[in-house]
Amino acid sequence: MSRIGKLPITIPEGVEVNIDGNVITVKGKNGELTRELSPVIDVKIEDNQMTFERHDESKTSRSIHGTTRANVNNMVEGVTVGFEKILEFNGVGYRAQKQGNKLIVNVGLSHPVEFEEVEGLTVEVPSNTVVSIKGANKESVGALAANIRSTRPPEPYKGKGIRYRGEVVRRKEGKTGK
Repeated sequence: MSRIGKLPITIPEGVEVNIDGNVITVKGKNGELTRELSPVIDVKIEDNQMTFERHDESKTSRSIHGTTRANVNNMVEGVTVGFEKILEFNGVGYRAQKQGNKLIVNVGLSHPVEFEEVEGLTVEVPSNTVVSIKGANKESVGALAANIRSTRPPEPYKGKGIRYRGEVVRRKEGKTGK
């Protein structure tokens, strides 16, 4: 049995979970998230505890068991606490600014790169070298952060680029002179 899949999820106070066939909806103070689940997994709610059981022992149902539980747990955590990714800009002239609902990033390219703000996410620029992305959906927070980071990922020689806060970039030694 899946070690993660068999763990129950405790539903916190103020969170409402509705199951309609294969569609699960989680409502909380940070919003509402909906996801379609696999039909091979059954979700049961008893006494503010959500449990996940699979129909059979096929490879497909075993592989999706823990994934389904983790996705629903992220939904519950997202509507109660929320998720945040912080990006740091390292390099001369590397900066970000917000204009309306657009994030404008200057990272040494011939043009500034613009990113539209995604619905359900908030993008903040506390300083011109730090960008904070917050939201209830962990998947979309991570996707937007990865999309912004992909414009200039950190390089190993000088460490310039966009990195996640706390990310360690392995540095390489440059060419050796004679």
